[in-house]
Order: sequence, then structure tokens, then C-alpha cells
Amino acid sequence: MRYHAFSSSSSSTNTMLGACLFTAALLVGPIEERQIVAAELEGILTDQEVIEGWIALFDGKTTFGWQPAVQCDWTVRDGAIVVTDGAVGLLNTTTQFGDYILRLEFRSPEATNSGIFLRTPEIPKNPAADCYELNIAPADNPFPTGSFVGREKATPAYRGGWRQYEVTALGDHFVVKLDGETVLDYHDPQPVKRGLIGLQHNSGPVEFRRIRLKPLGLQSAFNGRDLTGWKAYPEMPSKFEVQENGELHVQNGRGQLETIRQYGDFVLQLQCITHADQLNSGVFFRCIPGEQMNGYECQIHNGFKDGDRTQPVDTGTGGIFRRQPARKVVADDQKWFSLTLIADGAHMAAWVDGYQVSDWTDTRTADPNPRRGLRVEPGTIMLQGHDPTTDISFRNIFIGEIPPR
Repeated sequence: MRYHAFSSSSSSTNTMLGACLFTAALLVGPIEERQIVAAELEGILTDQEVIEGWIALFDGKTTFGWQPAVQCDWTVRDGAIVVTDGAVGLLNTTTQFGDYILRLEFRSPEATNSGIFLRTPEIPKNPAADCYELNIAPADNPFPTGSFVGREKATPAYRGGWRQYEVTALGDHFVVKLDGETVLDYHDPQPVKRGLIGLQHNSGPVEFRRIRLKPLGLQSAFNGRDLTGWKAYPEMPSKFEVQENGELHVQNGRGQLETIRQYGDFVLQLQCITHADQLNSGVFFRCIPGEQMNGYECQIHNGFKDGDRTQPVDTGTGGIFRRQPARKVVADDQKWFSLTLIADGAHMAAWVDGYQVSDWTDTRTADPNPRRGLRVEPGTIMLQGHDPTTDISFRNIFIGEIPPR
């Protein structure tokens, strides 16, 4: 098993590294099996990062997956998110995250005051209490670049041009690297455990690019040997079996394989391959246990119309079936692809090969039955055998619950 973790010589970071060894990372197949279809990700994610479970929070061309909290002139220019003027406030992800490694690059004049907000509400009130503000600020600021505002000061020197932040947030422990050097190692005795990621406009222009994230805290939900932890339905036509190579293969349908454990707010990552063209399957979640695929569905279908990947067939892989189609079909049939699905309250989002394809919020009235309305209660996860043509394999299925805020 390959684990992705950060390294440092500090003893506290080594303790955190030990904790990361309990954070499952994707077991990977050969790199040559992969192909990133989404050209938008060139220069943002490498093939190796996609294999390791990284997702792009910014596609380099649009602000899909982001929402401004105040009026500013947020624009995308030359592969970067740029802001120069407007009210003080944030451009936030629409998705909340718990434990993760975050990498991004930023560029600003020396006098600019800005920052990256971690585990933040849409409009934070106090960065020393309800979020973590990783500052971008001059050396004479009480909390210059590299600091957590109101919490801990760092003192790196200013350098012009593009700079890189890497933040590892794991429970109460935060490690910040600036241009590869650890500048902050912080423990919070009363940690905020989940929230949005926000880019701040305060004073002066600033640019952000190559914003990517790797979820931490995921655990294996499939052992590659048998169906421990899963419930089969042998009376249904689908046949689920674990093959000698450790892959989970499903043929025929209609049918389902259901987790015994239930999940409410979670991050799910897996790899999938269709063994023929135009096959249909799906990952159902927050299902009513024991019922036939009665849950939300993250679709698996790599077909698209008229040679246009922005016109998916039957919602498209990563789309929320019957709710929101994928904005682009990223995966190809008969090639392994990765799927990341995040469910956070009423909000749901999916990434295919690290590219965000859906971003949907269920605004319906609350109902325990997800076919009728919003279901936020925990439910099972089901893999679908769709019909007699089904011939699909899964591997490296990992899931982690998002902690309460």
C-alpha cells in the first residue's frame, strides 16, 4: 500500500506523520493505465497526483465550485484566479472539507494583505476562533505571510513572484510549508474540524493558481479479498465477485452490493473501469438500507453526444442522476478512472480524474426518502449492476466521514 504523507524533521510533525499512516491512500495501478482526458487540468494536476487521490479545486479556466461571499472583481486570467478591488471578504469553495493536504500558488505585491481561510464559514467572524486564516501580508503586519492570524506568527522573508503554500490539516494539527520550508507547526486545543476553503480579498491585488487538495482520513472499504463489510443480494441478477487480482467485478443486472456501515457526510474515492462502451452503473449513497437502490446516485456512464464531452449521455460519470448532469465527460470507457464523491449536508460534488464535474445542492424539503426530498441522515453506499450488459470493475475503494464542525 502506498501512503502519501508529508515529511519534516520536527518531532511533532513526525507524530503527525505517524497518524497519517492510518490515513489510507489509493492503491494504484500502473501509471500508463491512466489518461487525463480533461485538458483543463494540464499544469494543475499531474498523472501521479490523480493516482494518489488529489483533486483540483480550480480548473484553471472557470470558478466552477466557488462562490463569492462579497462583491469583488474576481476573474480568471492566464490560469489564475485574480482579484484587485471590491469589499473585504472571501471567494469560497462550495464544498466543505475536514482533513486534507492543500497545495496552491499565490502571487502578490509586497504591500498586499490577503490570505487563505481554512475550515471557514462563508463569512467568518473571528479568525482566531471560527476558522484558520493563513495570511499573505507584509513583514510589518502583526501576522505576516506564513502566519495563522490571531493564533501563531511566522517570520519568513518576502520574495516576489509565484510562491507555494502546502498545508496539512489533520484534526487539531496544522503544518504549513512555504516554498517547501516548514514555517508553522500549530496545535489547536479546540479545533474547528470542517469548513470551506476561502481566498481573501482585503487590500491590494493577489492571484491564486494550481489549487489542489488531497483528502486525508480515508479508510479502506474493500479489502480486495472478499466481500467483508458488504451485503450481497444473490436473489438479484447481478453477480459481484472478487477476482484474483483484487478487483471487484460486477456482471449482469439489475442488482446491488451494499455496505453494512452507514454514512452521512463523507468523502469517497475509488477507481473504476468499464469493460465495454456505453455501459451504465452508479454509486448510490445515503440509501435506505435493504431497499433497491433508494438513495442519491452518482452516475457512471462515459457516453457523450455528437463528439462533444460537454453533452453527456444519461447524466454522465460524476453527475448526480436526475438532479445535475456532469458538466463534462472526463473518463473513457475501457480505461481506469478515479472518482471522488463528497456529500456534505445538502451539498454534493464529484470529481472524475481530479476534475470537478458536479456541484449540486438539494433544496427540496427534508424527507427520509431521498427519492422524495432532501435526506441528510446516514445511509448505506451501493454499487450498481444496471442491466444484463453490465461488465464493470472497481478497486481501491476508500471512504472517510467528515467530522462535525
